[in-house]
Amino acid sequence: MTRKEQIQSAYKLTGGNAGFYDGMMTCSTLPGKAICRAVWNMDAQKNFAYIEQALSGVPEDFDGKLLEVPVGTGVLSMPVYRDLPNADITCLDDSADMMRAAKQKAEAAAIRNITFLQGDVGALPFADESFDIVLSLNGFHAFPDKQAAYRETYRVLKKGGVFCGCFYIQGACRRTDWFVQHLYVPRGFFTPPFETKESLARRLSGLYAAAKVTNVEGIGCFQCRKGT
Repeated sequence: MTRKEQIQSAYKLTGGNAGFYDGMMTCSTLPGKAICRAVWNMDAQKNFAYIEQALSGVPEDFDGKLLEVPVGTGVLSMPVYRDLPNADITCLDDSADMMRAAKQKAEAAAIRNITFLQGDVGALPFADESFDIVLSLNGFHAFPDKQAAYRETYRVLKKGGVFCGCFYIQGACRRTDWFVQHLYVPRGFFTPPFETKESLARRLSGLYAAAKVTNVEGIGCFQCRKGT
């Protein structure tokens, strides 16, 4: 499958029985579409665009070692992993419920090359330079210790490896900023402080040999390469 077809598969993966979270992540159900529009100022096209940018660091023929943290429910990544049978994939999350949902999707798609682990991104249980790619989709805005998360994802990435993904950035969409401040933070869904597009670009450029940061509304997407 092409990357576009993989992302479309994520929408289909939710089927007619998608939970609220998966429907929101894929902008594929009526409640999900309402949240995407009201909170994130996104329609299906914008939703597709940010997912495509976030996943652009994962080659369609990838056969190395990949870490995804956090894996969440796996709704965005499992369609990609289904087409990477020669990759060695590790998915980590601190939520047992999220991992259970991701495992169910992997089993339904007959994906057998994934190891699931419950753990903390701030103290990853892997040796230095263990992975060719570290992927992080919509996680950093929730991590309580972001400095540790940046440090650990960098540490376990091999020289020349790619760090890519996406998360909420402040200052790119006023509507989203309001909802994050008044709803997501008070309810503990997101944890400040938050990056802006500019601060994220500075941070990643300071860590990595090459870093590209883009955004679709309030979602910042990044692709970095570790120096050799």
